[in-house]
Amino acid sequence: MGEVVLAAKITHVPSMYLSELPGEHHGCRQASIDGHKEIGRRARELGADTAVVFDVHWLVNSGYHINCGERFEGVYTSGELPHFIRDMEYRYQGSPELGELMAKEANDADVRTLAHNIPSLDLEYGTLVPMRYMHVGVPEDQKFKVVSVAAWNAWHRLEDSFMFGAAVRRAIEKSDRKVLVLASGSLSHRFSDDRQAAQNLHNWTREFDRQVDQRVVELWREGRFKEFCAMLPDYAQHCYGEGGMHDTAMLLGLLGGENYNKPVEIITEPFGSSGTGQINAVFPLPW
Repeated sequence: MGEVVLAAKITHVPSMYLSELPGEHHGCRQASIDGHKEIGRRARELGADTAVVFDVHWLVNSGYHINCGERFEGVYTSGELPHFIRDMEYRYQGSPELGELMAKEANDADVRTLAHNIPSLDLEYGTLVPMRYMHVGVPEDQKFKVVSVAAWNAWHRLEDSFMFGAAVRRAIEKSDRKVLVLASGSLSHRFSDDRQAAQNLHNWTREFDRQVDQRVVELWREGRFKEFCAMLPDYAQHCYGEGGMHDTAMLLGLLGGENYNKPVEIITEPFGSSGTGQINAVFPLPW
């Protein structure tokens, strides 16, 4: 019988890769990288063999979609920010069986979902960035198998994403996998306008967004998810939630929705990045 062994909300800012490179910004995201390493370490200690990533950098316009190819290998350059991520190599095994089972459970719950095992369907950097750092220094046979879920759901209901997350948990429990589940996306996501972009590399664009993010994290620390779930649609709208914050809805659906009440552990404290709010946080399992 499979199980979720660890669940987290994580950043995937491309400045993490920039932080690796020599030059002006070397080391600027070390805290975020260290947070990813710690989450990966904990997951392996708990026996995780697979990572399911709710990736808000994968945009879809219709249906829910799962990339569950047999393997992923390539060299990635961001079309959005090629001056941040360029020629990033990756190689991971996939888990087609788990992806198919996730799609079946979601469809049985009336959430229209398709699982794809298509060699030409590449991973987005919302999956590639955390997998890079969670695998730093890890032998090949200890790397997680990867299943990526589209979470930039442009015309979808948050309610369906809660249902989808619950279906993912049921699928995992029917599988033979021990799974690390990652909601890969930001807090607020109001990018700085172009002329302010460079000066805001380490800031929020608006004080309003910073203040709301701080309040959200306070609610998380206190396990007050009934209140957070009630504010989530407005939070996503007024603070420009990345991908509509469907990653967060999926994560909470998996954990029990508004009935989830565990105090969240902050691994990387909230920080500003190119105007957006970011965090690494572990959501203790409620079972």
